[in-house]
Order: sequence, then structure tokens, then C-alpha cells
Amino acid sequence: MISKAVVVGAYQRKLEELSLLPGMRLTVLAPPGWRDSRGHIRLERAHVNGYELLETPLVFNGHFHIHFYPRLASHLTALRPDLIHMDEEPCNLATFHAVWLAQQFGAPACFFTWQNLYRAYPPPFRWFEQYVFRHIRHALAGNAEAIDILRRKGYQGPVTLAPQFGVDPRIFRPLTRPPSPRFVIGYAGGLVPEKGVDLLLKAVADLSDVEVRLAGSGAQQPSLVALAQQLGLGQRVQFLPRLTSTAMPDFYAQLDALVLPSRTAPNWKEQFGRVLIEAMACGVPVIGAASGEIPQVIGDAGLVFPEGDVLALRGCLRRLQQDAALRRELALRGRARVLAHYTQARIAALTYSVYQQMLAAAAPSASGLAIGASS
Repeated sequence: MISKAVVVGAYQRKLEELSLLPGMRLTVLAPPGWRDSRGHIRLERAHVNGYELLETPLVFNGHFHIHFYPRLASHLTALRPDLIHMDEEPCNLATFHAVWLAQQFGAPACFFTWQNLYRAYPPPFRWFEQYVFRHIRHALAGNAEAIDILRRKGYQGPVTLAPQFGVDPRIFRPLTRPPSPRFVIGYAGGLVPEKGVDLLLKAVADLSDVEVRLAGSGAQQPSLVALAQQLGLGQRVQFLPRLTSTAMPDFYAQLDALVLPSRTAPNWKEQFGRVLIEAMACGVPVIGAASGEIPQVIGDAGLVFPEGDVLALRGCLRRLQQDAALRRELALRGRARVLAHYTQARIAALTYSVYQQMLAAAAPSASGLAIGASS
């Protein structure tokens, strides 16, 4: 597996779960870190039992479409994998490079996509995408809309709906909430316009006995600080730095509710909302905007409001603040929904099933197939 996403330590639990499945010998290649609009995260080594996690250089770090791994051919020569999992979008140079190398090594390959908005890419990215579609053995899609996009773009091969990562319910679990005289509302993620944090601040401005804790970083932070002051929120809003994945359970334990107020932009809409399943696993009631995949992730285990609607968000917050029984019910529903659909073990099992299908298609007459080193 080649993945920049697994620099996040909590995500590595899926790799440990994969390594436990029959026939698996797993090697994961990851960069030293990854930069994006939220800042820079260095490779964490939080869960590395049962598989090999190798750090490898990344060229054009932070450039989504043109980054690639210059030593990938050397790694594959040493590993001789039975299967290659490129944990990346099909239009990117890194994916094209990995799939081209997979052809040279005679190994079936798969990719992962979150893309839930149709984009017609210019050359060379359109060429990369079409090459990958022709030579890939299987696709993994993180949401249903991504499957529709793949089909619209001409991909005709097999595709499986499976989130990229789940959560470990032993790590993300209900903890005793520290006493607080206020109703504590949390947000975690990028401080960027499309995440709608300004909507959350406006929604709480007319609520009494409420405190907001925002964990994250991004270009919008100065304007959000100014907005909080303008709204008279003062000490009721706490800006926290971007937290490591291992620190998130303690963050959720401080909250009465978590809000993901994302707003769709011309070039983006919410692809999943991982913080939702983390909070749900921790027994924290969640509120999400009706943006992208959020309503499907929440299901009946939380509250959903029309995106961009400050009054509706305020109503959801007031409802939770005033109804302790509803909070308890949603906490139980959220935890149950995660256990049924979003654990790392479940996502690992779905991924493993894809590997088995790929290897069976590559060698339909073989028996006792084993998953190879880079699967």
C-alpha cells in the first residue's frame, strides 16, 4: 500500500487489522509528512504492529495532483508484491506512476477515490486518469457519489463502496466528561471557508451558557478570531491548535455536542466527515450540515440542518442544549452506528475482500491465494 493518508497515527489501526487477516503480509509506504491547507502533519507511528511501515521520500509535497514517490520502483523491486494498493485519486501523477509500475511488475492494482464532484481535468491529468481506468483491477470509493463520478468518466471496472478509514472503538470510546457550567460545543478540522466555522460562531452568538472549542488550523483563523470578537463571544470561544490523532479522544470527552457545518463550494463538498464518526464513537451527539456525504454518515444518529442556515443550526444547538434525554439517545445511537458500519476492523474486512477479488480475477484457477507484500 502506498498512502500519504496514513501519516495520521489513528488511521494506522486499519493497517493492523488488515495484517491480522489470512494470508496477509503487508508493507505500507508513507511519506515523512504531508502539507495541506490546514498545515503540516508529520508521520506518526502510533499503531505499527503486524505490518511494516516504511518512510519514503515524496516529491512536490503538498501539491495534490503532481506529488509522487521517486523511490517507488526500488521498493517494488525489493518487495515483489502480489498486489499494489494506491491509496490515492486516479487523476494524480502518483497514482499514474504506481499503476504504470504495477503493469511492469505484473501486479494487479487498485486505487481509492473520494471525488464527489465531476471535474473534467486538462491534460496531462485527464490522460493519467484514463490510463489508470484502463489498467486498474478494482476501485475503492469513499462515498456513493464518487461511484457515480467514476461511471460518468468512463470507468467500467469493479468498484466497492468503502470509507478510507474507520475508527477503533477501543480508542474512540465514551469517557467521563469533565464538569462544566456551560454547554460545550466542539469543532475539529480545517479553519477554511468551506468548513463553515463562521456559521457556527454566528449560530451560538444568541445562545446563553454556551462555550465553543475549535481545534484546527487554516487560513481563515484570523478572520474567525475577529468574528468571535465582533459577535461578543469573547472568552466563550477557544481556539486550539490542530491536535494529533491520538489526542482527539480527550478532545471529544470535553464536548456536549460536535458540529460539522460544512458548506458546498463550486470545487468542493464534504466527502465524508471523519470527525463525525470519531465523535459518535465517543458518545458525543453530532450535528451536521446537509453537505455531500454528511447526512448519509450521520443517518438517524444525529441532527442535520440545511447547509448555510444559521437559524436552523441555532435551533439544533438549542434543542440539544435543552434536552438531556435527546443527548443521551443520540449518544447511544451514534456509538451503535459506528460499531455497525465504521470500525477499522469492518473497513479492513471490506478492503481485504477487494484484495481477494482482485487476486482471484488475476489467477482464477489458483487456490489458496495469499495477499502479497504491498497489498
